Amino acid sequence: MLTLEKKNKVEAYIQEQLQHRESGDPICAYVYDLERLKTHAKGIKESLPASCRLYYAVKANPDRRLLEVLEPVIDGFEVASYGEISNVGEVSDKPMLFGGPGKKDREIRTALQTNVEYLNVESFHELNRMMHIAEQLSVTIPVLLRVNLSKNVSDSHIRMSGVPTQFGVDERDIPGLITHALQSDYIDIKGFHFHAMSNNLDAKSHVKFVGMCIEKSLSWKKQFALDASIVNVGGGIGINYWNPEEPFEWNILADGLADYHETYQEQDLTLFLEIGRYMVAGCGSYVSEVLDVKTNHDEHFAVIRGGSHHLRMPAAWKISHPFNVFSVEEWHYPFVRPEVIDAKLTIAGELCTPNDVLVRKEHVDRLRAGDIVIFQYAGAYGWTISHHDFLSHPHPEIVFI
Repeated sequence: MLTLEKKNKVEAYIQEQLQHRESGDPICAYVYDLERLKTHAKGIKESLPASCRLYYAVKANPDRRLLEVLEPVIDGFEVASYGEISNVGEVSDKPMLFGGPGKKDREIRTALQTNVEYLNVESFHELNRMMHIAEQLSVTIPVLLRVNLSKNVSDSHIRMSGVPTQFGVDERDIPGLITHALQSDYIDIKGFHFHAMSNNLDAKSHVKFVGMCIEKSLSWKKQFALDASIVNVGGGIGINYWNPEEPFEWNILADGLADYHETYQEQDLTLFLEIGRYMVAGCGSYVSEVLDVKTNHDEHFAVIRGGSHHLRMPAAWKISHPFNVFSVEEWHYPFVRPEVIDAKLTIAGELCTPNDVLVRKEHVDRLRAGDIVIFQYAGAYGWTISHHDFLSHPHPEIVFI
């Protein structure tokens, strides 16, 4: 749920908008609490043992203001495109990790000319292209080999490893990939990358996953006599959108990482974490005014000024996004105000599609036209992942507290 402090900040913004708006346009905005973000990021960083390096996965939210807040706290940035490399370069000279299954030649060349410290290898063909580019430029590329594990490691919402996907190299083919890379003078294997899941909520399974990644890395390191000290376990730490009262237990993961630090201290390993959603989701709220409340076929609906073109994730995942209602007492029309009391309600957006749904049959004590819905945990995979211009509605305001 929203903390009292953050709830007060968001509601203070709404109240100010209600008092000073002149056009009468419905309220619709992303509201980011930068102080909350900084405090949360520091807590994550301070909980990690010395053998861990913390990277922010820029794809979760590339907004410059957020990058600026995180820059002094984290060790670097994980990027997956030329655009993300450029965005980070404008605010920081800290190292970057370059991943993604579809790197273009121009992006690889750009990475070699910037603060990109390591590039992930996602396939044999990509390795060949890196070799070719490196030979042309007479440089050596430090790489992490991305592994698609043979075994599924969690029940997370989205899996990139342990199942057939476009990500990484089949674990069974890693020995061949290592052998091929070692034949080139232009490739330097620095370690392995294991990003396997998205939105995992089970901290204990995540600890086991990290241990498995370490053991597999050490096995290949020994088998091929590699000077490869990096184990990149990616991110995938989840936000419990279904039940925010039961969040991912970060302390269990942090304690597990500390135990591994002690266990493998003599191996001189460095553990990389790429945290995105878990880093920034809680600092952002999406607020939208209710335009209409009605009943169709015995089911209640609210239509908001906004929707999945601003916040796509609940429609894409077919979930109810966590929310609370800010009641607005003023009503300026000379006719009855539509409302729903003590009932289950679906909250839909303004788009001309039945897929534009953000909340599905959830109980509300009361919701009226003119009230404001505050969607929590909207700081990650919100605005930039959404189809902004469908139907050409105005964009939401972007507000930083």
